[in-house]
Amino acid sequence: MVDEKREAVVTAGPSDAEIEGFLESLGAPPETNLIGALQEIQEKFGYLPRVALEAVSRRSRIPLSRIYGVVTFYAQFYTEPRGRHTILCCRGTACHVKGAPRVLDAVQQELGIDEGESTPDLMFYLETVACLGTCFLAPVMMIDNEYFGDLTPSKVTRILQSYRSQSA
Repeated sequence: MVDEKREAVVTAGPSDAEIEGFLESLGAPPETNLIGALQEIQEKFGYLPRVALEAVSRRSRIPLSRIYGVVTFYAQFYTEPRGRHTILCCRGTACHVKGAPRVLDAVQQELGIDEGESTPDLMFYLETVACLGTCFLAPVMMIDNEYFGDLTPSKVTRILQSYRSQSA
């Protein structure tokens, strides 16, 4: 059932009317600040739906291929829905030595996803990063803007369950 709900979210996306209304509310035309317009769209919808990029192209007369060039150049933009909470697992040297592989395994097992995937309910998205710059907390992960350090698999489970219970 959860997979059906996620599939509906992924395939349906916002309507043309919803996109047009949102673009109208931005005030400034997208061609005056393409990156800013894309950031606003992503903030509103959680990603950049194709229908939104097509609408920006029509309104701005910027070719869709150029817009996709911008979207794919910057790592901040997503063309697929992502989980509401982004989990970053550090794979740096200090974290690796202190057990980061076990931490990542625990996250993947608890959520049932791999790196670069979102949970079916779109609550979590998982990434690994080269370094979070908090080696003194190793092994460490970050959820949104909150750091969690000195992790063990059981701590990971408790942290993720607390996020789930907050949303219930």
